[in-house]
Amino acid sequence: MGALRTIILILAFIATVTVVNCHNITAILSAFPEYSEYNNYLSQTKLDDEINSRDTVTVLVLNNGAVSALAAKHPLAVVKNVLSLHILLDYFDNKKLHAIPDGSALSTTMYQTTGNAPGNVGFVNITDLKGGKVGFGSGAPGSKLDSSYTKSVKQIPYNISVLEINAPIIAPGILTAPAESANVNITGLLEKAGCKTFVKYITDTGVLKVFQMAAEKGLTLFAPNDEAFKAAGVPDLSKLSNAALVALLQYHALARYAPKGSLKTTKTSMATLATSAAGKYDISVKTAGDDVRLDSGVGTSRLASTVLDSTPLCIFTVDSVLLPTELFGKAPSPAPVMSPESSPAPAPSDDLSPEPAVAPAPLDAPPAPPAESPVDGPAPSDGPTADSENSNASNGVTSVKAPSLILGSFTTLMSIMLAYVMC
Repeated sequence: MGALRTIILILAFIATVTVVNCHNITAILSAFPEYSEYNNYLSQTKLDDEINSRDTVTVLVLNNGAVSALAAKHPLAVVKNVLSLHILLDYFDNKKLHAIPDGSALSTTMYQTTGNAPGNVGFVNITDLKGGKVGFGSGAPGSKLDSSYTKSVKQIPYNISVLEINAPIIAPGILTAPAESANVNITGLLEKAGCKTFVKYITDTGVLKVFQMAAEKGLTLFAPNDEAFKAAGVPDLSKLSNAALVALLQYHALARYAPKGSLKTTKTSMATLATSAAGKYDISVKTAGDDVRLDSGVGTSRLASTVLDSTPLCIFTVDSVLLPTELFGKAPSPAPVMSPESSPAPAPSDDLSPEPAVAPAPLDAPPAPPAESPVDGPAPSDGPTADSENSNASNGVTSVKAPSLILGSFTTLMSIMLAYVMC
C-alpha cells in the first residue's frame, strides 16, 4: 500500500506540470499586412510588450489607412494613448459580442491603467446594435458609438482576441493630451551625459530646434560624447560649410522613436533626419548580443549608454562621431592579405613610430528636405464577418512543456513501482 501511495503522489505532482500558452501580438499581426501600421506603432510605443504580458486581452485593430490618418495629425504620445484605448482587458470574440447581457457593457482598457484617464474616459462602451452590428465608443457619459465591429481576425480562446473595427475610438480630451516630450530638456540631458561639444554644435547651427520639432512625433538621437570629437581621425568640422555641418548633425538622428530593442532587430538601412528623397544619408545597424553599433559606411560607432527612453523620444550616447559617406567618402577597402610564403620581409626603418591617421576630406552636400507623410492604406471592410482563425499552435503562440527528463524519470519510476507492487 505504501508503494501505491507513492505512485499516487507522483501522479499528482506530474499533473501540476501544465502546458503554458503565450501569445505574441507582433507575430500574430505580422500575418496580416493590412495591419502593418498598427503593428508598427504597437512596437514603437511598447504597447506590444504590455499586451503580451496580459493573460486575457482583446485588441481592437485598425487598418493601415485609419492608423496613418491618425499618426499624420498627432504626436506619438497621443497615438499611444489612443491605441491603448483599443486594448481591452477582457476577452471578447464574435460570439460574446452578440451575447452581451442587457445588450451593452463597459470594458476596462489599458488606457485606464495609465492614471491619465479621469472618470470613465479609460473605459470602452460595447453595445450590441442587433442585426449583426456591434458599436464601440468611449465609456464617458454622452459619448457616441463612433466605431463599428467589422470582423474577427484571430483568437486563442480565452487568452487573446483580435477584432477589427472600422474607425478609431476617441475619448474626450485624448487627442489634446500633451506630448510626453514637451517638457524634456534635451540640452540639459545631453550636457549631463557628457555631450557638451555636441550641444554646442546643435545650438549654434539651429539644429536643436529641428530636433525639438521632430520630437513631437518621434525622435531618436545618437549624441557623440566629448571624447569622440577629440579622437584621432575625426575631421576638422570647422572646415565644413554650414550646410554640410547641418547635414552631419542631422545625420545623428532618426525621425522616429527607436529604442535599443527595436534597433537590435533592424535588418535594413535606416533613414536619418538628413536623408533626402534620393535616399542619401542612410545608416545601418550591426549587432552582436547586446552590443549595438551604427555603421555609416566610413566607420562604426557603438551605442554607449541610454540617456532617455520615453515615448516618443529616445536619446543615446555613442562613442564615435558618425561620418556619412556623402560628406567624407567610403571607408577604404582592406588590402589583400598575402600568404606567409610570398610575403616580403619588411624593410628596416629608422622611424618606428606609426604615422597619424589622415582624416577624410569633407565634401559639401546640401541639407535634406523633410520626409513625406505616410500614405493612406486600404479602406475597411463593408460589414462584420466572423472568420476568426482559432489556433493554439500558430501565429505567435509558443508552448512550454514539461521537461523530458521529468517524464523519462517518471516512466522509469513507474516501471519500478509497478514491479514492486506485483511482487
